[in-house]
Amino acid sequence: MLIRSSFAILVLLSALAPSQTTSPTEIDQVYPAAHELYLDIHRNPELSLHETQTAAKLASRLRSAGFDVTEHVGGTGIVALLKNGAGPTIMLRTELDALPVEENTGLPYASKVRVKNEAGAEVPVMHACGHDLHIAALVATAEVMARTRDRWHGTLMLIGQPGEEGFAGAKLMLDDGLFTRFPKPDVAVALHVSNAEPAGMVSITPGVYNTNADSLRITIYGRGGHGSAPQTTIDPIVIAARTVLALQTIVSREVKPGEMAVVTVGSLHAGTKDNIIPDHAEMSLTVRTRDQDVRKQILASIERITNAEAASAAAPREPTIERFYATDAVYNDPALAERMQVSLAAALGKGNVILAPPIQPSEDFSYFVAQGIPGFYFSLGGADPQKFAQAQHGGAALPSNHSPLFAPDVEPALRTGIAAEVAVLRSLMKR
Repeated sequence: MLIRSSFAILVLLSALAPSQTTSPTEIDQVYPAAHELYLDIHRNPELSLHETQTAAKLASRLRSAGFDVTEHVGGTGIVALLKNGAGPTIMLRTELDALPVEENTGLPYASKVRVKNEAGAEVPVMHACGHDLHIAALVATAEVMARTRDRWHGTLMLIGQPGEEGFAGAKLMLDDGLFTRFPKPDVAVALHVSNAEPAGMVSITPGVYNTNADSLRITIYGRGGHGSAPQTTIDPIVIAARTVLALQTIVSREVKPGEMAVVTVGSLHAGTKDNIIPDHAEMSLTVRTRDQDVRKQILASIERITNAEAASAAAPREPTIERFYATDAVYNDPALAERMQVSLAAALGKGNVILAPPIQPSEDFSYFVAQGIPGFYFSLGGADPQKFAQAQHGGAALPSNHSPLFAPDVEPALRTGIAAEVAVLRSLMKR
């Protein structure tokens, strides 16, 4: 990881004072509108790279707060700047996109949206990963910061990033000149809500925060024919099935025990009818690792096993293996994380800020950090505190992100998100 080092960074990471925290009155002033925005975006989710209405709503609210807003950066991306004298440039990011998941929360504001995806198939859409809450928190934070310019200095840079769920949006924004058309920030900040902690709390992970992610698309070729005469065919479904099972031995038999590694086949598609053996089968995989050598090892093993299974069945040609997206693990600058822990503890209470181990999900915030920008990415508790306590003592497990049942406990989670973001920004940009 490239980490920026300069006197300016040392100055902005100086000791943090409790005076940089947010008062309940400040949050009360912005919370009702933020909650309404949350409900609106939750009811009207949009898929990755198609977040036109979501981006327009975000742009409108930030302009109203006094920010200089540029739209269509990297597609539907938003960049909003608020200059307040000399000082550091601090970036705060939110994601814009939702997921092709059918909501089953039973909430009165549950999404009923259905759209056609890139392949032309109709799919349900849901904010199953909390990006709606992230957007609402960022807007409210922007309004608090704009109203209290006497308490900070520098340039506040807000990012509405498209396509985080497809690991594409950060790169698209960078390719469109994010840090050449606009100021390159001294620090990049983001948060993410989950049920890993109860609402009202946040967690911090210094160093490596999550995992590397690699997305693969594999096509296995056979020879099609009549289902009643398999001897005249080479069945790609059987080859694919054997390949899926063989891939599961990589982590259990090839990776050193204790190393973090996941190989998941998330989709497998083949054929059109019960009595037709198709001529190809397609599967998609996600690979998660932390160590770069383990990453290379697993990707090589996938290629070896896939080719070997096809060869053993006398497939007419080698499979195609496309690595269609990859992102590195998010890295939290340890010194920055330590100082933000002090700031967040002052804002939320020491007992509401905890240290947590790295998580397995991945995301493309790492693209920003890779530009030589110290990053601080922290977790926001979203679980109903009572249900969380029950789950900790043998009760029903709470829904994870991407579940059709995922819904954060909005009232405390959104308030905490606003208070946390304002505290972090004021600490980094304090007078």
